[in-house]
Amino acid sequence: MSRIAGIISKENSGGNSLEKIHNRISSQLPGDVKNWVRLGNASLLACRWQNSEYYHYSNNHLSVVIDGKILNRDNLCSDFSLDDADGAFLCGLLYQKIGFEEMVKRIIGECTIGLYDHKEDCLYLGRDRIGVKPLYYHRSDKLRAFSSQPFSLLGLPGISKTPNPAFVSRFLGLHYRLIDNDRHSSPFQDLRQLPAGSWAKISNNGTELHTYWDLYNQPNWQGTETELAAQYRDRLLTAVERRYKAATNPLFTLSGGLDSSSVLCSAATISGQNQEAISSVYTDKTYDERDEIQDVVKKYVSTWSPVELENDIDIFDYISLMVRIHNEPVATATWLSHFQLCQEISTQAPSSTLFGGLGGDELNAGEYEYFPMLFADLKQEERISSYNHEVGKWAEYHDHPIFKKDAAVAEKLLKNMTDPASPGRIYHDPQRMLKYAHTVNTDYFDITSFQPVMDAPFNSYLKNRTYQDLIRETTPCCLRAEDRQCSHFGIEHADPFLDHELVEFMFRVPGNMKIRDGITKRLLREAMKDILPEPTRNRIAKTGWNAPAHMWFTGENLNRLRDMVSSQSFSDRGIYNVESIITIINEHETIVSQETNEENHMMFLWQLLNTESWLKEVDKLG
Repeated sequence: MSRIAGIISKENSGGNSLEKIHNRISSQLPGDVKNWVRLGNASLLACRWQNSEYYHYSNNHLSVVIDGKILNRDNLCSDFSLDDADGAFLCGLLYQKIGFEEMVKRIIGECTIGLYDHKEDCLYLGRDRIGVKPLYYHRSDKLRAFSSQPFSLLGLPGISKTPNPAFVSRFLGLHYRLIDNDRHSSPFQDLRQLPAGSWAKISNNGTELHTYWDLYNQPNWQGTETELAAQYRDRLLTAVERRYKAATNPLFTLSGGLDSSSVLCSAATISGQNQEAISSVYTDKTYDERDEIQDVVKKYVSTWSPVELENDIDIFDYISLMVRIHNEPVATATWLSHFQLCQEISTQAPSSTLFGGLGGDELNAGEYEYFPMLFADLKQEERISSYNHEVGKWAEYHDHPIFKKDAAVAEKLLKNMTDPASPGRIYHDPQRMLKYAHTVNTDYFDITSFQPVMDAPFNSYLKNRTYQDLIRETTPCCLRAEDRQCSHFGIEHADPFLDHELVEFMFRVPGNMKIRDGITKRLLREAMKDILPEPTRNRIAKTGWNAPAHMWFTGENLNRLRDMVSSQSFSDRGIYNVESIITIINEHETIVSQETNEENHMMFLWQLLNTESWLKEVDKLG
């Protein structure tokens, strides 16, 4: 594992000036060893842990850095008749043989690459297909620069630390799903983010951006469910095995759900050995899954480490530390649970590879957002009997005292979120999307006029919802959060469900093999027969990976939040509609204390405190 960065400057910086730039970048990146290599006007950096990869071609005028792992290294060496070569060394050899674009197409892995060709005076950047590893860049007439994390670039010549008002406003005033709707933007005005599945050529002539991987409409698989389940199982086992073989001290996050359990049980099946697992558990029983976890623990786990998170925590201190590590506000409260897991691992099992189930909900239609999309597909196909049946089962299995589920609610969701005249075209529920838009001062940024990009490459509503989540919504912010926290604590991470070959396979699976009879993840359940314990495989109720943030924003924490919102410095930012925010805080207190059957405001309060804590960290940057 490493963090990477690089600068190519037109100005001939002297030794002291260059040393200051190097120190500024290095100080904001994690890692025990910070290895700068300079040639001419270019400096590239790898911040390393135990086995991170760095190589510099002095004879061939190439500088290469890589963050992450190449999982098909042996195959590439064989295909191109190369001696055994790792990481950046392999990238340098492949670049010389087939060029940068063909190289990133051939690589299977979860990595970002920075390559500077001194002869061409061109900087090349590449990012893995799903965006497991982040990468930011800046280009001006005098400077080309890139880094795994944005704080390291702020304050360099010509790069301001001014936050991006559109990003700040999306994070504060919209649902967290919309944070990453603009795939190119970053939290800062002068930095851009390289989108997943893309590569860039940055030269004196400008920046060329290219997409080398994407998903597109193809016919559904025609096999039976049994046949497709067997193929799914093979692909998931392959995805797990690729990462397991490359892992150091594999360790598995484990909840009571299907996704993390499937990853762990697959690894145990492949290796023939029980695995070590770690889980978030809670004093608050609303989201605690320690009982459900036991089925997997008994069958496949050698050592299980539960990490309990209490209701009474100093949420201010936690968030302050997290945003400093993340370089941005943290999307949802569940990442505080993950933060504690990483903290525990760093003390008990350092230099581990932490496996998780990210991507499983998206690929297998595991979130409640996917039910209306299935309903819309059934209506579009004029399968009215199946539509009525699925709506009925949805209400039977998943009704909630606050979030009602019945035929009338289904019709309302379809009206708000789908376009029957354009098969596959989906929207966000405007009531949900703009619920907190009034908390942003319109003089700072008018977020009420925000129109999210809603891609529609498929003629299926369900597939487009999945695509939106993978490319622009739930997956990008979660991957960044996981990457930042693991990197800070010197931990590798692996998410087998996001193997691009598995992703491509799942986009051709019919919708009724994902949701049927009101039950989600049907094909995964079938694929995991004889691998998952039966109680886990057949569990219908979904707790989800959540956290008791409603309790974190009570008592003294809520009083401190009121003090923050009432402060002059908070008002002086010109970002917040203070009066509206105070009203929301008071409503949240009433809802939680009186246990009324209505939605509380924990998600907004999390986003509010993260936004202000992050802005304070930005203020501290020199």
